[in-house]
Amino acid sequence: MGKFNKAQDRALDLLGEIGDGLRNKVPDKAVQWIETGAALGALRASSKVASGFIRRNPVLVGAAVAGAGLLWLAMRHRAKQQAVIEGQVRRVQAVRRGEHVQDDYGV
Repeated sequence: MGKFNKAQDRALDLLGEIGDGLRNKVPDKAVQWIETGAALGALRASSKVASGFIRRNPVLVGAAVAGAGLLWLAMRHRAKQQAVIEGQVRRVQAVRRGEHVQDDYGV
């Protein structure tokens, strides 16, 4: 097993060197086109998988969308509360009443 592992490691090293050599030899614009093509291919494949999943499990997808909406709503509500807590402070002056004016609680 030791020789097999060494051969695997050496093969991976060689592949890495070949990849680095290709990246250095190929113009930057071509590498950008290749990356873009790979990204578009990944996007296309993932959209096919997602559409198949949605067709098979519409209830699960609906529940996930509703849950995401509730999470968004909760985060929005929390952000508004934080804005109120961290808002500007106003000092409110107490109103002094004379001794003759008291309510039911003696204030």
